[in-house]
Amino acid sequence: MKQHSRRAQILLALGMLVGLALAMCSILEPGPRSRGPLPKGVAAIVNGTEISTEKLESAVSALTADTNNLVGEDERRHVLDRLIEEELLVQRALELGLDVKDRSIRNRLASAMIETIVAGVDQKTFSDEEVQAFFLENRDFFSSPGRMWVRSLRFSASDKFHDAKTLASAREAAARLRQGETIEAVAEELGGSPSPFVPQGLLPPAKVREYLGPTPTQVALGLNAGEVSDPIRVASAYFVLQMVDRSPPSSPSLSSVAPQVRAEMRKRAGDEQLKAYLKKLRNRAEIRLPPSESS
Repeated sequence: MKQHSRRAQILLALGMLVGLALAMCSILEPGPRSRGPLPKGVAAIVNGTEISTEKLESAVSALTADTNNLVGEDERRHVLDRLIEEELLVQRALELGLDVKDRSIRNRLASAMIETIVAGVDQKTFSDEEVQAFFLENRDFFSSPGRMWVRSLRFSASDKFHDAKTLASAREAAARLRQGETIEAVAEELGGSPSPFVPQGLLPPAKVREYLGPTPTQVALGLNAGEVSDPIRVASAYFVLQMVDRSPPSSPSLSSVAPQVRAEMRKRAGDEQLKAYLKKLRNRAEIRLPPSESS
């Protein structure tokens, strides 16, 4: 079963190679074929590896669905030949160590294994009671954090000599904004730079963070509409923030987010399933680490 899974996963990275190899089949010399009775449920044996009749029938059914025609013995044999060639290519890839040498194949194998481990989670069902309990326990996760309309002035402090002067300008800018002066007028007189990249209007905190950075955004979260921050030191500059407007956080009802709640429950169930599987793999593996990393 382990070997079969390994072969199945490697196919994800060999699709193009399979097509190329099949195109070259006509110039390759056929290898020896042994004839004889096969075990029940086996369509072919390739270097000791069985190709089940179930797998053959599945491939034939796919061909039938694709062509909308009945499949005769010639087409059936063609499908079996393709499965044999596929098996030969996978075996050769494993012999060459492509699954351990090629980074892209390793990444695809790992991703495919994760998909295999969490397979079936998408079909997992939860009772209404379970969904309600999960929602109540994670209400903040499904709540909106609110939105902010923030404008900012940036005062550059190029060196320690200019730091005190820059801070004084930033403090004066904050005071004048609180008195009702426009940010453009304050910037023109005191030399601050309004941020030209922050979109005007209400934005979620995560988007504000992308434009202003973590420290100014954290300060902005504590401002009410109409308030102006004290100067905020960030690297070689001082920021002054003006909260133009903001909308409060909202907590939706369970009925309005029920599909998202169930989807999140499945996601976390998959995460737990993967975590448990990886724990088993680590427990049965021999892993050696340097002393500083083994504790």
